[in-house]
Amino acid sequence: MFKSMFAAALMIPAAQMAAAEDIQTAIVAGGCFWCVESDFESVNGVIEAVSGYTGGTTTNPTYETIKGSGHYEAVQITYDADVVSYDQLLHMFLRSVDPTDAGGQFCDRGDSYRTAIFVSNPAQIASAQAAVTAAQRDLGRQIVTPLIEASRFYEAEAYHQDYYAGQSIVLTRRGPKRQSEAYKFYRDACGRDQRVSELWGDAAPFTH
Repeated sequence: MFKSMFAAALMIPAAQMAAAEDIQTAIVAGGCFWCVESDFESVNGVIEAVSGYTGGTTTNPTYETIKGSGHYEAVQITYDADVVSYDQLLHMFLRSVDPTDAGGQFCDRGDSYRTAIFVSNPAQIASAQAAVTAAQRDLGRQIVTPLIEASRFYEAEAYHQDYYAGQSIVLTRRGPKRQSEAYKFYRDACGRDQRVSELWGDAAPFTH
């Protein structure tokens, strides 16, 4: 993996939680969880996005032990359904990744970096199926992002949370940088936004 492992946590409080009336969660995997978390915390109605691991067979997975465990790098999105719907979140998600790639995402290769939508009830299944069908129609290519029955979500280590906004100094291959600068360097070098723009054009929600 291309990401630096040296970071500290910077937790952003969900101040809008008290005002929200219909709080729901969605879990998706889209390669690097730093990037998915960053994307969705910018969405109006999203209260918070948490990086973690899910979908595997081992208990208490860690960043160091995820390889071969069956777990994905995933993000649990907590949102106010009165402001943004599950359907809207899935629409954005599928257009923020390369859902045609079964081997990982962008520069991150391997099972833990594959895309997936984790569903927990019949309504989510129906919405996810419709979202995949619509995305496949719009893209004109086969989408390989699977729907997986949701299982336990394990929150990732503290240094992974809100990595994109952190101000701690971390070591990168270009020397010491602030976390937020290291994140931008990683995302640019990995080619994430370039590939998403190539696939989705103006429909890509987070590359403009």
